[in-house]
Formats: sequence, structure tokens, C-alpha cells
Amino acid sequence: MKKKQTLIVIGGGAAGFFCAVNAAGANPNLKVTIVEKTSKLLSKVRVSGGGRCNVTHACFEISNLVKRYPRGANFLKKTFHQFNTTHCVKWFEDRGVKLKTEADGRMFSITDNSQTIIDCLLREADKFGVEVLMNADVKSVRQEGETVRLELAGLRSLAADYVCVACGGYPKSSMFDWLKALGHTIEEPVPSLFTFNMPGNAITKLMGVSVEKATVKIVGSKLSDEGPLLITHWGMSGPAILKLSAWGARELANRNYHFNILINWLSNYNEQSLREEWQLLRNEKSAQKIGNRNPFNLPTRLWIYLLNESGINEEIRWADLPGKEQNRLIKNLTAQEFEVKGKTTFKEEFVTCGGIKLTEVDANTMESRLVPHLFFAGEILDVDGVTGGFNFQHAWTSGWIAAKAITQLSE
Repeated sequence: MKKKQTLIVIGGGAAGFFCAVNAAGANPNLKVTIVEKTSKLLSKVRVSGGGRCNVTHACFEISNLVKRYPRGANFLKKTFHQFNTTHCVKWFEDRGVKLKTEADGRMFSITDNSQTIIDCLLREADKFGVEVLMNADVKSVRQEGETVRLELAGLRSLAADYVCVACGGYPKSSMFDWLKALGHTIEEPVPSLFTFNMPGNAITKLMGVSVEKATVKIVGSKLSDEGPLLITHWGMSGPAILKLSAWGARELANRNYHFNILINWLSNYNEQSLREEWQLLRNEKSAQKIGNRNPFNLPTRLWIYLLNESGINEEIRWADLPGKEQNRLIKNLTAQEFEVKGKTTFKEEFVTCGGIKLTEVDANTMESRLVPHLFFAGEILDVDGVTGGFNFQHAWTSGWIAAKAITQLSE
């Protein structure tokens, strides 16, 4: 009988568990162990989506799916052909977890509870005898002939035929040193998915006000995005801001998070088209006070704020609006400028861009091109998505591919 082979997965998160349970399920002759440096398993799964876990995103065309990743799109074109959103939904449903799609495309368990996803993964681990070692901090990995050896804190040592590194992203480059020692190149990690701080700006008094569709542009760059925007007590958040922070992660880090943005509160207009329609609005509403109701369905508090910023008395009638103030209001509605000074990490969903350089990993197997029998999955790679669901999809995909490749090697 063939000798039982061993797989050690470093990291007890989404990618690590998915690799472990799929490998153990496919090859009963493979001994699988997860080593997790903390005392918590699947902690990001638990907190994501406000404790509901946005498992994936209802984006079923690969060509559309890859557009949701600021970094790694070409790499993902190959990986998603093996395991994508459709496969992910079926994988969970086959194990009794039905997913539903919300209006914004995010997909959750029908229980609206991340514990459902955690329980599913833990059940699979238990079913296939996956061993879990907690508080096991890996300090180094090295190749020893046919095996890979891990040195853990506390002078513990483990050896395995295969190792999959799925320990998530790191905020500092120095934290990757144990992987650099293997010869791997690290793309400098910087935060992705963060909100914009505007200390002392009058707009922060409108905290809680949101606009369904605004366009946000970074001044002096090609970066622009649109979507719902939320005003907060520290500045601005919402999907439009978060997506922009993901696409601009490197550039905004280079600017030390000090930059200006232009906001078009009326995405259906630009300055020119609004100017052309303005005369019609004036004629229609000539006798009405400008502060009473706005014709753009903007929140009342935001409309009054924009009037004040434009030097307009809200009691004035539309017909009596002076040309200078009118021009200022049109400008503020379609291209209001704000200074951003700093960022705030978005809730607990900390995401970094950066990680293992993708050219050093085989997208078909997730195996290192430099170290045989060493695999990678999840956020440790230089891949990140515009929201949590896309990051989870990459975690499931890369974990599944690594598991499949390891299974084939170990049979």
C-alpha cells in the first residue's frame, strides 16, 4: 500500500479551509493539517458582510468577473475557468448551504448568518479528518529533499510532502520575509478598500446622508468611479469610494492619502448638460422658493448644504437666482471639489493589495514556480477585488485549484 502523504495548509481562513477540505475529500490517502497562528478560525468569514459573510458576487461571466479585480485580472482569467462563481454556488448548495442574491449582487447564505458558512467548512473538515493546530505561528519554510519543513514558534517543527500557504495578506513588507527567504518576490503591500477622511470639512455635518448614484474622480489622475456614496462623520464612504480606493490603492498610497476629489452629485448630468437644462428648470419653478424642493431628488439636507456652499439664500425664488450664484451651484452639483487627508480602514474587512508576485505562481495549479510542492491560495497572492465577495471568490477558487493539483500529485 502506498505511503500516506501529508499536506500542511498554513492559515485557517477561507482559502486555507477550502484547500484543506477539498484535498482531504478528494484523496482519503492524504493526511491534511491546518496550522493557524491565532486562536480563531475563519475570522474574516465571521465578520464580513456585517456578520452575514458575502460568500461571492452574482457575476457569472468570467469576462465580467475579472473586471472586478484591480490587480490580478490576467491571472484570474485562467483560474476562473477551473472554478468560478457558478461552481462556488453549487459547492455550497451540494453541502446544504443555499445562497441568495441581493439587489447589489452580493450573495449570502439564506440564513443571513456567517456561522452557516463556518459550520459548513468545519463539518467538511471533521468529515474528512482534517487536523487543526491552533496558536501555531510559522517562522520559516524550507525545502529538504522531497519534503517541505516548517519551523514554528516555540521550537516546534513539522514536515510535509506538500504545503499550501493561505495565511492572508500582510500590511508590512517585512512580514513576508519568511517567504522571501524561499526566493519569492513580494509586491509591496498597501491598504485597499478604505474610506476617505475629510477632517474639519463642513460636509461631515451631513453624516448619514447618502446619494444613490454619484461619480467620484481623483484630481490629477484617470481614476474615477460611480455608485452609492455615504457621508460619514469623518468624510466619505459607500461603494463609490471603496471601489475607487481599491483601484487607486497604489497611487493613493504614493500620495500619502492626501489628494483632492471631484464629486458629481448628479451622475446623469455633466456641467454642460445641466447648464442646458437649467433654463427649463427656472421657467418651470420660477415662483417657487429654491430651498423648498430640489428637482434632482437629492436628500434635502444635501441640497440645502449645496445652496449654502454656493452662496444662495434658500428663501430666494428660482426666477430671482443671480447668474453668478447659479453658475456656482451648477459647478457644485457636477464637480464639487474636496480635499482628502487620510483614510480609515473599512470596518473589519481589511484588504491589502500586494503579496506574492503572480508570475512566480502557476495559475493552473497554484504551485510555486520556484519551490516544488509549495502552493499559494487567497490574499497572500497579489490579487484583490473591489469588495469582499470578490475577495472570497478568489479565496475559494485558488484554494480549490491548489487542492486539485495536490490531490493529483499525491495519488
